[in-house]
Amino acid sequence: MRRILLVVILIASRASAQQAASDPRAVQPERPTVATHAYTVAPGYVEIEAGAQGDRSGRGSRAYQAPIVTKLGLGSHVQLNVTTPFVFPSAGRRASAGDVALGLKWRLLDESRLLGAFAILPSVKFATGSTTHGSGTGTTDVGLTAISSRHLGVVAMDLNATYTRVGAGAATPAADDALWTASFGFPVHRQWSGVAELFGAPTIDGSARRSTVALLVGPTFLVRPALNLDAGVIAPLRGDLPNAIYAGLVWNAGRLPLPINRSAVR
Repeated sequence: MRRILLVVILIASRASAQQAASDPRAVQPERPTVATHAYTVAPGYVEIEAGAQGDRSGRGSRAYQAPIVTKLGLGSHVQLNVTTPFVFPSAGRRASAGDVALGLKWRLLDESRLLGAFAILPSVKFATGSTTHGSGTGTTDVGLTAISSRHLGVVAMDLNATYTRVGAGAATPAADDALWTASFGFPVHRQWSGVAELFGAPTIDGSARRSTVALLVGPTFLVRPALNLDAGVIAPLRGDLPNAIYAGLVWNAGRLPLPINRSAVR
């Protein structure tokens, strides 16, 4: 028992030292990719991800959205995500707030030989948006994402697998959704980097919906350690998905004066 306790103390000390050695104001962008990485914002620090995306379908219709994610470090391995999107639907519908979602990213492994850094992200999306104005789905959904992150030389690779239980709507039964992502980030020149990602939604509930696959590519620019800019395009490869362009930023706003335990681990 004493040996087990000693191992736990050593692991905790190592995690705290790694956290202290890194810059807590350095951004850890999860956008612009659909995927997320396994790492978390420093305890007590707030990071904001915001942007705009324009979608154009093959029928010529256009829609715009402004996703905003606020991330708060609750511990060295735990992060709270609050998503508050704003949606600008197609012509004839007014802009309004979308469905709010909450997620809790928990990193379980730091340097696994098989999984690299590994985290899970349970989440809940609430039906707060308007179905009338096209800014909400009208369903409350529960999801779970498994995340594996590692470096392949200078390339950062993030792999995600997500299962979502979509709640019943006014005219639709409950359903099951899945999402997979393979994202790669790489340095280009000085403060410039690039991202490339494949992501798709396979059909897992036996419905007639066609599975989808898309490609996302674009540059990012690190203005300073606490601020990163991004832009790019999303092109559908399979299924009924719109073409899209996007631009946004990730900003570490600093530490909140909250009584959060900096040495809390896993």
